[in-house]
Amino acid sequence: MTALRILVIGSGGREHALAWKLSQSPRVDEIFVCPGNGGTSLEPKTTNVNLSPSDFPALVDFALKNGVSLVLPGPEQPLVDGIETFFRKVGIPVFGPTALAARMEGSKAFSKAFMDRHQIPTAKFKVFASSQVDQAIEYVRTCGFKVVLKASGLAAGKGVLLPESVDEAIAGLKEIMVDNVFGAAGQEVVVEELLTGPEVSVLAFSDGYTVVPLPAAQDHKRIGEGDTGPNTGGMGAYAPAPVATPDVMDRIMKEVLQPTITGMRREGFPFVGMLFTGLMITENGPKVLEYNVRFGDPETEALVLLLDPETDLASILLACAERRLDSVEVKMRPGYGVSVVLASQGYPGSYAKGKEITIGQMPSDVVPFHAGTSTVGGKIVTSGGRVLVVSAYAPTLRGALDAAYAGVANIKFEGKVFRRDIAHRALSTKPTTGLTYAQAGVSVDAGNALVEAIKPYVRATRRSGADAEIGGFGGVFDLKATGYKDPVLVSGTDGVGTKLRVAMDVGLHDYVGIDLVAMSVNDLLVQGAEPLYFLDYFACSKLDVAVAVRVIKGVADGCVQAGCALIGGETAEMPSMYHGDDYDLAGFAVGAVERDLILPQPTIAPGDVLLGLPSSGLHSNGFSLVRKVVALSGLSYSDPCPWDSNVSLGRALLEPTRIYIKSVLPAAQAGLLKGMSHITGGGFVENIPRVLPKGMGCFIDASTWELPSVFRFLMQRGGVEPLEMARTFNNGLGMVLVVAPDMASRAIEALQSAGEKNVYRIGQVTAQSGVEMRNLSAWS
Repeated sequence: MTALRILVIGSGGREHALAWKLSQSPRVDEIFVCPGNGGTSLEPKTTNVNLSPSDFPALVDFALKNGVSLVLPGPEQPLVDGIETFFRKVGIPVFGPTALAARMEGSKAFSKAFMDRHQIPTAKFKVFASSQVDQAIEYVRTCGFKVVLKASGLAAGKGVLLPESVDEAIAGLKEIMVDNVFGAAGQEVVVEELLTGPEVSVLAFSDGYTVVPLPAAQDHKRIGEGDTGPNTGGMGAYAPAPVATPDVMDRIMKEVLQPTITGMRREGFPFVGMLFTGLMITENGPKVLEYNVRFGDPETEALVLLLDPETDLASILLACAERRLDSVEVKMRPGYGVSVVLASQGYPGSYAKGKEITIGQMPSDVVPFHAGTSTVGGKIVTSGGRVLVVSAYAPTLRGALDAAYAGVANIKFEGKVFRRDIAHRALSTKPTTGLTYAQAGVSVDAGNALVEAIKPYVRATRRSGADAEIGGFGGVFDLKATGYKDPVLVSGTDGVGTKLRVAMDVGLHDYVGIDLVAMSVNDLLVQGAEPLYFLDYFACSKLDVAVAVRVIKGVADGCVQAGCALIGGETAEMPSMYHGDDYDLAGFAVGAVERDLILPQPTIAPGDVLLGLPSSGLHSNGFSLVRKVVALSGLSYSDPCPWDSNVSLGRALLEPTRIYIKSVLPAAQAGLLKGMSHITGGGFVENIPRVLPKGMGCFIDASTWELPSVFRFLMQRGGVEPLEMARTFNNGLGMVLVVAPDMASRAIEALQSAGEKNVYRIGQVTAQSGVEMRNLSAWS
């Protein structure tokens, strides 16, 4: 097996810890650390290299002259700046991502947009350029939740503000966007919802396909005990964090890590290296706070002690770089790793340097990793804010902490500062004896909040027979109050199909509820029935009350249009059944018709006239093909609509389905109609025969109405043939009526007086089964 010569780039405790573990590998011949620190050169096989970590050509030249076979960048800046490309061009593998993949850390705006595209759970957010300070201020005033302000670019781990009030948030925005306190990192600002819960850091090896997580760690960002004082680069860490239970880690793997690695590869920038994900364990499960694209510091100093002594870190790094991580075993040992940072007095502000350090005898399984140290005149002195990181391993967390602090006591330098409460969260957490429904991912409070929020919309649907009050076990409807003499009940159920996917991708949830009602009540109408009441079903993995309210308001709006009461529904929150913020809808409608007016009538005969009523657009069918056409067109849903530049393409496609009750029901109740066909999936070809007697068919003249622009767009951009259009979409006519020839004029007059502006004579019933589409050339 070829001996490895490894170039480690960096000068902190992380780099010392990596060099310490790599030096134990029988495969490693020599380790170069550039520039290294006062401790790295003390490790076996290890030499410091006095070159600038940002001088990539000089590093490449050194690597070629010294036979380097693997490069390991420690900090993020070289990765964001594209160091991987420099070494790839000369054939030296790098354990670390390309510059494109490193954007996941280099730009919080980019990473949040990535999470949004791939439905990876994270906080609600909005991104603002530094020139949009007024818009950002308006957002924090009106968003309705406490916010976190994040400079989008690299800010050495310090570009995050946690305002306690709206006024503090506004002041923070001005600091970042006007005063430029974070410099170029603040050219874009991410304003996101403040999440609550314990934080964990999950570091995971990846080769672009396979992902192998290490035990979850918890670090301590604040300088002072009890998490007080300013943020730092990290004052200590421990792993595994008890809050990251096996179930939590399983969710992190399935909902975050694997979708991230898969999504990056599919978008053309596969991730190779160490993916370091910061997460908040919320009531509704793990949510991503941020991505980092390298080993964490001080997490690494604790985690290297948890790697099994037989685990060869060098082999793992090389396997990732060579895209074969599944060929090696990443074995951990049971127990706990702890790291305690020793800092200079004054850190994270200004501090003195050059203080001599003395390191006494360390207990067994305790390692002092150097960070901000250098060698001057044969002595080790302080040269940074974080000076050393004392790491320890033990079978128990308490044992690891005691060993680490015993090591801390044997290190002396003037102004030594450290936290004495590392792992305080784990030690203060009382074990629970049972789970709660919220811990299972279901929020009863959110469900109750939804019911209260939608009650005003539901009350607006009141009609004779129903008071439209919700919250009980079942909905009640008084059929006698409607005045029917010999009623027959008619029921229908439906969904919205993959139009929901478009609504979720666009983030526009206001109209799908109308679609849901329309699909069911229009099916009642074709039987001649008046819709009386409606019930809805809303299913999700995690209930977002704001989104659900918008959807149910749409349901209520549809019920008002249809003249039916919304008397009940079901909201099902089912963790892991749906992905991310996805949801699904179903609806159930019941109507009534006098027995002698049930449609279709048995008197339908050849020669009867077909009348077409305009649709509002696509309605709710054919969206699987629509989404395919949009993808082929190269357009996004946010682009201007090609046939109406006043709206986006997504908004145009989501135009809600027409509800025909008020304009058509009077003609049906007057006995003017023999039958009706609701043009849904299957278009004219599949739907009209459903209303005709056996053996009969019809012809439709496609030149009798103008094909709307949305359908021309689908034909042209998707290359869809006219006949395929006729058996897939409504093509501008959402309802087809069958009337006797001598009643056609009266029917048209009745429809127009009820509000139908355009009624088209589109064909006739024939004695031959099937649908004959005539003059389809008019659509070309």
